[in-house]
Amino acid sequence: MKTSGIFAATLVGSVALGLTAAHAAVPQAQADRLGKDLTPMGAERAGNGSTIPAWTGGLPTPPPGISHTEGERLKNPFASDPVLYTVTPANMGEYDAVLTDGYKKLMSIYDTYKMNVYESRRSCAFPEFVYEANKRNAQVAELIGGGNGVGAGIMGTPFPILNNGLEAIWNHTLRYRAFKVTRQFTAAPVTATGGYQLQKVQDEAILQWSDPNKGSAEELDNISIYYIANTVAPARAAGSVILVHETLDRSIDPRKAWQYSPGTRRVRRAPNIAYDNPGTNSDGLSTSDSFDGYNGAPDRYDWKLRGKSEKLIAYNAYDAESAPYDEYIQARHLNQDKVRYELHRVWTVEANLRPDNRHVYSRRVKHIDEDAWQLAQAELYDGRGELWRVQELHTIQRYNVPLCGSGTEVVYDTGNGRYLALAMQNEEPGVNYFADELNADRYTPASIRQLGVR
Repeated sequence: MKTSGIFAATLVGSVALGLTAAHAAVPQAQADRLGKDLTPMGAERAGNGSTIPAWTGGLPTPPPGISHTEGERLKNPFASDPVLYTVTPANMGEYDAVLTDGYKKLMSIYDTYKMNVYESRRSCAFPEFVYEANKRNAQVAELIGGGNGVGAGIMGTPFPILNNGLEAIWNHTLRYRAFKVTRQFTAAPVTATGGYQLQKVQDEAILQWSDPNKGSAEELDNISIYYIANTVAPARAAGSVILVHETLDRSIDPRKAWQYSPGTRRVRRAPNIAYDNPGTNSDGLSTSDSFDGYNGAPDRYDWKLRGKSEKLIAYNAYDAESAPYDEYIQARHLNQDKVRYELHRVWTVEANLRPDNRHVYSRRVKHIDEDAWQLAQAELYDGRGELWRVQELHTIQRYNVPLCGSGTEVVYDTGNGRYLALAMQNEEPGVNYFADELNADRYTPASIRQLGVR
């Protein structure tokens, strides 16, 4: 790659965070565990003695026998793995302990839903400079702005050894996804009968938190991400462009967003691209702050860490990502024969809406993979406290980078039989994780006006 220069045991009970609290650096002895009994990401290196193996370095390069050409779909290094067992609505009781409430809900409403479970492969790996940054972050990174920002750290995981639930969600928000990235992806709002029209988007980002030339968060001018999303299909939506400057400390400067409309040919400020406003190209099936599992300011919720447990999550999703759309997208749910599930340890974080705030989700329960700090699955509850939507993100090791990232994101609406599949790469050009041509000067309202041409 081109670049410049927890506890190990499960927590007992819930650790709550008051938003006025600040993170204190972990002791040197705790930080020294990274790369030893803890992986460089802060996960337990050891396995569970049976179904979860020890982490031995993951896949930082293409494995033996696997070749990769820039732009082509990643080949599945575990293609010969057999299905160990299949969880269905008929036998789900046998696997109650390893199923999240979200998967239990999906099986209770869809008699065709199933989970093919394979051998657990701890394939996640990141560049060495990310691991080095994690060690430094463990001792210097801190929550600032009443928990609405992160200071002092830079690059990689800000809090590889957790103190509370808010640190866990910041680990997901700021996880390493390369520095400059471009891609084309599709989104499909799917009807209860399986109808859909693909929404095609070209997006790009400069993830400033991962700038190899910066020494601390204070050098970022309070911008963690510059982001542009340009909808290019279908024709009726083409030319709509959004621009986001994502701030690092939202207590002093909230997210800035603009939108270009081809109908008016004007760029307007878009404060609605935040919180529970409908997500772009989601057909009302998701919220702005649910993109990528969760993004944006955490200030409307109280966050608590419920602990770590072993759960089935979608993992090593190479076959899912290579499936043609017409085979992958089906009525009620994705083609579950294409989705691989494995048993992994996840941190569970619960967010409860603060009494003085509003959001369509009164409660959010998020399950975060210990090896990647990526949100893998979540339950979203409505104002009555009923489980309304279930999120699923497919983890995939990008051994060509290397980084452990997400593939398809899915939001299932449990009330109307619809779902949203987004961030799909199945028939798109490969993601460019080395988009060195991107420059921060590009991320202006004037630039998106030029992009917004039908």
